[in-house]
Amino acid sequence: MNRNTLKQFVGAGMLLALVLVCFAPANAQFAGVLTQHNDVARTGQNPNETILTPANVNSATFGKLFSYSVDGQIYAQPLYVPNVNIPSLGVHNVVYVETQNDSLYAFDADGLQSTPLFQVSFINPAAGILPVPCKSDGNTDISCGVYPIYGINSTPVVDPTTNTIYLVTRTWNTGLNKFYQTLHALDITTGAEKFNGPLNISGGVAGTGAGSKNGIIYWDPLADVQRAGLLELNGAIYVGWAGAQHGWIMGFSAANVTKHFATFNTTPNAQLGGVWAAGNGLAADPAGNIYAAVGDALFDASTGGADYGDSLIQLNAHLQVEQYFTPSDQSCRSGSDLDLGSGGPMVLPGLDELLVFGKGGAPCDSDPVAARMYLLSTQTLGGYNGTTDASLEDVIGAPGGYWSSPAYWSGQNSSGQDVAFVYSAGTGTTPSNGDYLKMFSVGSNGLLSTTPYAQSSNTFPSGATPSTSSNGATDGIVWAIARPEAIGVQPGIGAAVLYAYDAANTTSGTMNLLYSSTQAIAGGVYRDRGGCANKFQVPTIANGKVYVATQNELDVFGLLGTQSGPGVYFGNPCYTFAATVIGTPVSEPMSMIDNGTAALTVSSIAITGTNAADFTQTNTCSSLAVGKKCVITVTFTPSLAAVETAYVTVTDNAVGSPHNIYLVGVGKK
Repeated sequence: MNRNTLKQFVGAGMLLALVLVCFAPANAQFAGVLTQHNDVARTGQNPNETILTPANVNSATFGKLFSYSVDGQIYAQPLYVPNVNIPSLGVHNVVYVETQNDSLYAFDADGLQSTPLFQVSFINPAAGILPVPCKSDGNTDISCGVYPIYGINSTPVVDPTTNTIYLVTRTWNTGLNKFYQTLHALDITTGAEKFNGPLNISGGVAGTGAGSKNGIIYWDPLADVQRAGLLELNGAIYVGWAGAQHGWIMGFSAANVTKHFATFNTTPNAQLGGVWAAGNGLAADPAGNIYAAVGDALFDASTGGADYGDSLIQLNAHLQVEQYFTPSDQSCRSGSDLDLGSGGPMVLPGLDELLVFGKGGAPCDSDPVAARMYLLSTQTLGGYNGTTDASLEDVIGAPGGYWSSPAYWSGQNSSGQDVAFVYSAGTGTTPSNGDYLKMFSVGSNGLLSTTPYAQSSNTFPSGATPSTSSNGATDGIVWAIARPEAIGVQPGIGAAVLYAYDAANTTSGTMNLLYSSTQAIAGGVYRDRGGCANKFQVPTIANGKVYVATQNELDVFGLLGTQSGPGVYFGNPCYTFAATVIGTPVSEPMSMIDNGTAALTVSSIAITGTNAADFTQTNTCSSLAVGKKCVITVTFTPSLAAVETAYVTVTDNAVGSPHNIYLVGVGKK
């Protein structure tokens, strides 16, 4: 690492503080969940959780406490910062939530205030500034991997030493028909811009690949999708993209976001090679090396080229490649859409090792047909060998590969033995089935068990990126969110399901299920059902609570205690209408039930959101006794040949009011 470079961006004291936060030891003071998957190694572990234990996480004592409505789908992982002093509102534990409608919310993490502590919106519909739809106009299409709009797509990062949250927005100026991706540095106490932000991002590199003009390839604010979680390291903010033409990583000064100091293109003389990792963040090790997995593309680095398709690359602070690993079957992967970049790398603590996996299966993987998990040495990644993988170990993984990343935990089992495990959940052999959450043991030699030590009894149709919590070496729990639809279903209407497993104890090779949000049923409905599930979502565990982000709300789980009061249960937490001819109405009845312990009083029901004018509602709701139901009938009459969105917004006397139902309609000519 170039120490002179570090001094340009950060003083030695701040650097030490950031290193301590990013690689905090177990039982250190809990600083919060400040970055995607908890730390820059992307282990997903919170070893400072003193409240939730395998003994009290069960359906009798643990469940959904409340939810917060939001104005768009949440793809970013919720971030948690304790003891934030909000002007005029005092000190709060705060959970920060970002939406595809280009909003940043700061919520009281403990439910002490139903309304946001503050909200920042980066759009202005009256001025024609909107999120980017996956079809931006009649002529220009971009990826609809996120449907129907792109706003804040990736997980931001919080710097606790400066009280700053960094995030990237995507907006469309409809009047100019121009698109922008913008880096913001915001005060976590107010949402105000700082450090000379915001910056409308731009960039280019020399190259002869796709889209090259006069020997230069330019980054595209429309086509390049920013999904990988942001990385703060070495006094800089690193941002990754995947697009129709290239993969990119850029570096910006954390102290002055207008200082764009480095740009790396994964395929300057070819095409594709996205850096996306199903939302996992760019990773780093304690030495300050940066790691990224690259998607399908030409690979020619082993013969002197500059293209790194289907490779795991190690970069320095200047975004120069120091070394790389490329699977021996790269040419098959590149031609079969089995990119290594669909999962993000995880650095294993204290082992000078990292684990990476991506898509897999036929025709590239055989005997058996399944994705491979590659365990690599961070000291010698191994480069490329066309015959044998230059890895420490190849482990057979999920049958259909991974659109997810692993998690790690080390501690003690019930017998007091030291153990360490890696947890992963991929997909099955067809788009409609999933794979199990599997735990692989990490041996004293640093290698993984060649077969799962244990696995869950349930499957995950879209895979899952788990997280872990523990009180140091004890009380380990593995958390995962299931999306009930297959990975390609857009946007999906099934409710997210939260699972918790004992991190160490198993029964005959089956992971010990502690809790599922589908276990508690009262009056014929799920007590703990949440909002509609998003793919790639990661649970955040902090200070006795678990935060689950969905398409329409942030669900908060914790110990139930002596809670009482009304509850809100929607028969349809979200609904997508069938494509409808312009001017033709279509209706859907949607039930609302009081699943609490006291009467639910409804103050108002309204249609809100971007296309509210094309949705109407009638209802039979006023006051509901416990267990009783009313009906909200929503009618959609499209005026546009486009995707339209809105919300049924219910103001009531339950915790977390207002509550909402997310609506998607499609007009056609």
